[in-house]
Amino acid sequence: MPATYDDAAILMQVVRWGTEMGLDEAGQHIFSDDFDAGAASVDDLPVGKLLAFGETIGTLVKHGILDKALVLDLYWIPGTWARVGPAAMRERERLGEPRLYENYEAMATSAG
Repeated sequence: MPATYDDAAILMQVVRWGTEMGLDEAGQHIFSDDFDAGAASVDDLPVGKLLAFGETIGTLVKHGILDKALVLDLYWIPGTWARVGPAAMRERERLGEPRLYENYEAMATSAG
């Protein structure tokens, strides 16, 4: 189903939230040359911000509240997941919770 004006309105609220939480700076951090995705931790504030943001968007998409194609046209979800996903996987293992960040991962791996 094509995106609607309601999808756009919700997405603009998500964009605003991302701006308020410093998502631009978090993105700059994880894409910097000195960022090591293999050593990153959910305790690293930029990584935690991106994981929370991605999981929220993924959940809205999963439940049909937000259009997936619209989200993927605006955000590079597979690219950000590639950088913060290893930290999410280690946290899943540590906590023994396989569902942690599952909606972010699902959106990232199904894109394309």
